Amino acid sequence: MNLVWRMSCGSLSWHGTNIGFADIECETINTSDFKCESAMTHSDNGVFLWMTYRVMQEMGLDCEAIYGSVGLADEPPDPNERRDNAFQEHFWRTAERISNDPDIGLHVGKRMPAVRGQVLEYLFLSSPTFGAGLQRAIAYQGLMTDVLQFELKVEGERAQLAGVSHPVRHYVEFALCIVITMLRQVTEDDFQPLKIYLTHFNGAAEKEYQRVWGCPVQLGAAEGMVEFDAALLDRPSPAAEPGLLAVHEKIAQERLEDLQRRDLLWRVESTLGGLLEQGDASLGQVAKQLGLSERQLRAELSQLDTSFNRLLAQYRERLARRLLSRTTEPLQQIVYLTGFSEASAFTRAFKRWTGESPMAYRERKHR
Repeated sequence: MNLVWRMSCGSLSWHGTNIGFADIECETINTSDFKCESAMTHSDNGVFLWMTYRVMQEMGLDCEAIYGSVGLADEPPDPNERRDNAFQEHFWRTAERISNDPDIGLHVGKRMPAVRGQVLEYLFLSSPTFGAGLQRAIAYQGLMTDVLQFELKVEGERAQLAGVSHPVRHYVEFALCIVITMLRQVTEDDFQPLKIYLTHFNGAAEKEYQRVWGCPVQLGAAEGMVEFDAALLDRPSPAAEPGLLAVHEKIAQERLEDLQRRDLLWRVESTLGGLLEQGDASLGQVAKQLGLSERQLRAELSQLDTSFNRLLAQYRERLARRLLSRTTEPLQQIVYLTGFSEASAFTRAFKRWTGESPMAYRERKHR
């Protein structure tokens, strides 16, 4: 089950092209290639997967095979969709195999342009100093990712951006490239790592790390971190503006709170996938798996202007459309995956949703 979250974050820029963001929406997609029956626990802003596709295309890599390995189409993914981090291991393992590049995460990350137009960038630029901007960016890092739990430490003349750890080596090196590029961009290239510590033991050659990051790298460290000159924390921001800072921080806080509230919808939809296959996608079972009472779940969904029955119906419809249009699964298997007891009930429901039969819909989509 490939979970995606739609989330508005303003706009972003790719080599001068602005991409607008949509409002928040939750969508869940089942695929036969990649399944996850538990709720999404860690996720990344969809802009990263969108940018990665563009970079891999520029590198001449087989995006169809790499993205297809995690159930995604051969097209730039929607940057509005929040992505479950669970697929990273399979994604990067496939990318390494297809590219025949043992340092693929490092090399893709090196080519990633600075992420522009995000609220974290504006927090940096409107803060009085680089250090103040960094602290605010850490406070609202969940808008971009909740996978790497960053923390700022200062020891004498050296500062450390800690929390750079992840079980997938390619992902952490890719992410670290993005972080360093962003920090260089907001400091007009004044930011330069002095040393980088990585928790994995097997990595690139020392000269390759030096070429990409311009500093020594220690593998097998107890904690992943980026070490830099602490004096940089006091660097004034040329664009500092208290009024704009207050506006940007208010926007960041509102979006983070909305993200946290919407977590319930994502957890409900995540739970539905496994329960539908078991034939018991009831309010009681979903509430039980989420550790809530039926009354609590009903009340919390009501606060989000929805209901369990509405979520279930929307989930089934989206799942049926996806399976019919993007897979060759037999109809009986789709009936089973969408939680219907028999094909006739599924067909009636699908006609009600779309105005056409399941097979007519599939034939039209596969032309």
